[in-house]
Order: sequence, then structure tokens, then C-alpha cells
Amino acid sequence: MKIEYVIFDFDGTLGDSKECGFKATEEAFKKMSLAIPKKETIEYYMGIPIEKSFKEMSNRALSSVEFDELLGLFRTYYKEYEEQYLVIFPGIKELLVGLKARKIVMFVLSSKKTDVLQRNLESLEIDAYFEEVVGSDKVSNYKPDPEGIHYLLKKHQLDPAKVLMVGDAIFDLQMGRAAKVETCGVTWGSHAKEELAKEQPNVLIDEPKELLSWII
Repeated sequence: MKIEYVIFDFDGTLGDSKECGFKATEEAFKKMSLAIPKKETIEYYMGIPIEKSFKEMSNRALSSVEFDELLGLFRTYYKEYEEQYLVIFPGIKELLVGLKARKIVMFVLSSKKTDVLQRNLESLEIDAYFEEVVGSDKVSNYKPDPEGIHYLLKKHQLDPAKVLMVGDAIFDLQMGRAAKVETCGVTWGSHAKEELAKEQPNVLIDEPKELLSWII
């Protein structure tokens, strides 16, 4: 496949932030006297912004003030746990080096806020590989809505036929399909291989190095 541009999801794709997400969510919900979601539920919703997922996971309706407090607590706890638990997935650095060597232009499109995303990329020492990082604050409609991809297509004048969206969640693949770009599901993140396969991605990989073999 002739690909010139690759858009990566972050959580569950480039960085393993699962433990950060678990602990920060559990602490925030506990602090707000909400029922703590099961880890399976937290993991399922890791692909979409907390502004959306926390409403799905809360066991009761929250006022706008309460909801803002919940989001703030999560972000505070998440930052505390980052240094200890956030790590890069094996093989990702080598993949980025290989793609850069092939003159592939890379982006990150995440459900995180852009400043947090940038901080995470810097802590993993991979921020220099990306042309632009796009967080949830740069769009009005969250994954699986294709607005984030459309933003990149327009701003950087990308040919959709030469763009690949890479992610670990069905939301990433649904977003890519809606934007009419190629899609790649990765099986080392939050959603099972069987779930990803149902979205019929153009390619489904078990290890980062497989992507280099697929991209001509």
C-alpha cells in the first residue's frame, strides 16, 4: 500500500497508559462517591475522551459542577501516576525510526487534551517524530466522529488515499473509515483482536514491525 502519511492514536497504540487510566479513574470516582467502574469497562472506553466516557461510566447523573470536578480530579491523579506507570510499547520507537527513514509524515490524534498529549510524548522521548499532535480540545466532535482526521487533511493538505489511521480501539477504526482513509488495527491495546476485526480494517497487526512490512 502506498502510504505517505500515518496518523497514530496514542493511548494503547504508542504509549501504554492503561495502569495510569485505571488508577486515576478509580481514585476520581471514589473521591466523588461514585461507584467505581470495573477495569474492563474503563479499558473499553479508553479510546474516547473522558468528557464522554465518564458520563457513560457514572452510576448517577452529575451536575455540571460535579462533572467538572470529576474531570479535574482524574487529570490531577493521572499526572501523579504518569511518571511511574506510563511507558512506550515495545517496538514503537523502532517503528517510528523506520517510518521516518521512509519519509512518512506522522501525526498523533488522541482523546487527551493536546498539552497532556504533548507532555506524554515528550516523556516517552518520541515527540520529535510528529508533524502535529491533535488532542480533544482541537475538535468539537470526538471519536469516532472523523472531525480530527478532517482537520489534519485540510490543514496539511493530505490526500486521503495516502493516509493511514493506526489505533487500538474500534473508535479509531470507525473514525478512519468515516474519513475515508486506510485503517490499521493494533492488537496490543485496549480492544480485542476479534472486536477490531469486525471493523474490517485494511490491516490488523500484532507487532509494530509488521506495519513496516505492509507500507511500501
